[in-house]
Amino acid sequence: MREFSVPASFTVGEHDTVVSTVFSHEADDPRHVIAQRLENRTWVDVTCAQLAGQVRSAALGLISAGVQPGDRVAILSATRYEWPILDLAILTIGAVTVPIYETSSAEQVRFVLSDSGAVAAFAETDEHLQKIEELRGELPELRHVYCIDGTGPSALEELADAGAGTDPAQVQARLGAIRSADVATLVYTSGTTGRPKGCQLTHSNLLYEMRGAKACFPALLDKGEKLLVFLPLAHVLARAITIAAFSNKVTLGFTSDVKNLVPTLAVFKPTLVVSVPRVFEKVYNTAEQNAHDGGKDKIFAAAANTAIEWSEAKATKEGPGLLLNLKHALFDRLVYGNLRTALGGNCRAAISGGAPLGARLGHFYRGAGVTIYEGYGLTETSAAITVNRVDDVKVGSVGKLLPGNSMRIGDDGELLVSGGVVFSGYWRNQTETDAVFSADAGSDGTRIGWFHTGDLGAIDDDGFLTIVGRKKEIIVTAGGKNVAPALLEDRLRAHPLISQAMCVGDAQPFIAALITIDPDAFGGWKARNGKEASATVGDLAEDADLMAEVELAVKDANQAVSKAEAIRKFRILPVDFTEDTGELTPTLKVKRKVVAEKFAGDIDALYAKSGD
Repeated sequence: MREFSVPASFTVGEHDTVVSTVFSHEADDPRHVIAQRLENRTWVDVTCAQLAGQVRSAALGLISAGVQPGDRVAILSATRYEWPILDLAILTIGAVTVPIYETSSAEQVRFVLSDSGAVAAFAETDEHLQKIEELRGELPELRHVYCIDGTGPSALEELADAGAGTDPAQVQARLGAIRSADVATLVYTSGTTGRPKGCQLTHSNLLYEMRGAKACFPALLDKGEKLLVFLPLAHVLARAITIAAFSNKVTLGFTSDVKNLVPTLAVFKPTLVVSVPRVFEKVYNTAEQNAHDGGKDKIFAAAANTAIEWSEAKATKEGPGLLLNLKHALFDRLVYGNLRTALGGNCRAAISGGAPLGARLGHFYRGAGVTIYEGYGLTETSAAITVNRVDDVKVGSVGKLLPGNSMRIGDDGELLVSGGVVFSGYWRNQTETDAVFSADAGSDGTRIGWFHTGDLGAIDDDGFLTIVGRKKEIIVTAGGKNVAPALLEDRLRAHPLISQAMCVGDAQPFIAALITIDPDAFGGWKARNGKEASATVGDLAEDADLMAEVELAVKDANQAVSKAEAIRKFRILPVDFTEDTGELTPTLKVKRKVVAEKFAGDIDALYAKSGD
């Protein structure tokens, strides 16, 4: 059983908290611009002193409302400046933040508020407010609901008014009473396989994440750097990197307007971007599609291949040769510079997590001058537990352990982890907690609680982890072949015309795939192929040209696997998978069970006439 451990290069004290830096920044660097707030389409500077004042004011308001240490307080909102202010205020008084995705249904909101026993909630808009108010009769513990940006007074204004008469010393007293072992947040899993569970993350868990991230990215997480946060802050990756950046005086900006992300990046000019792989795929596919539409597809293809070849050569002892360096320099002027401009112009690096990135995309971006440091983690590990880092990258892997953690591969190939970032258990759910932990002796003979991730992995001799796939997602064909679908699906999504792909074939004679078409790329494809502009994907689902285009992507994907694992049939679906229609989680992962149920007829059709 292969096992790796990395000792912590830092300590977490008994009274260390996630929010201590709010007030230490105020004291030692009050004029530093710690954030920029988007107001009337203009980025307005916010200093450490101003931000601390807002956090203190909101904390006093919560104290005056009777919120006690350990009470749960929910935030139902998209990513915006007020989100971290409220989060930090909640944590400052020893309460527990419960994030809820702004896209959640009424039933999902009801479940999280009820299960957590939240005593207060922040709703982003009047619509969110109404959703909670309609549930109030079913939530006896919910006493206060505030609206962040509605028709009435804002949440921050309400809290400031309510706390105006409260002694400011109470804030410091609450803060001083917090222990690092105290729960800081309940983060509910996205529920791709069942009802969400509340992961209890302590201040210590988050501090191990923050300080571990700093150890891995000392220059990227430093004063003078800029990070634009556009992932949902309800997701642990966005939240953890935000807190880590804040603690290290990185200037932060927040937006949820992903449709206008490119112009926003151009104005904010981040030095670091954090995202899920689908966003990086989309940027690449859009660039490739624009090149096709502009008649420059051959130039882009050559530039992409050169970037990948150059990055692969960087991983060898010899490095890129003279000719390859010359080609790379040429395409840097012609192509790569435009890609960096799309990321704001100053972006030097990116961090990716939440799903597999794929080696090809990783090599492309590194070759184009924006290295993506891919990591691995779960809600249960406070975001990343492994990550590639500056000067220690192996593209295609998810990196090495963050300091203060351990990992091992079980006899069945499952990845087991333990250490500072690993959660303390599921909220009020000891049965589920016991099901994912096992106690065993570590490499030094001490007793260790190992968390079973549910992911299949491999660790190389240098300590780099590679994720093979989800244990529960492994497809076992009728012939007994075990197939991990992630590799095939990643390769399919790399095609600019394909939005999503899901492989099927459990107990069937071969692997097949459901394919959705990218709506943004579909118009250009129709124009180039002489199709009616008004034609829908459903109209052309069996069109010979469209089928041939997807067939090329399938053949490319199949090159990565054995013949027994290859996709032999596919079906183009008339609609794309979206979060709104229920097939995707808020972090854009496919809900396989939902898709299998919703498109059961399409799956049956793939095998109906097969004589294999």
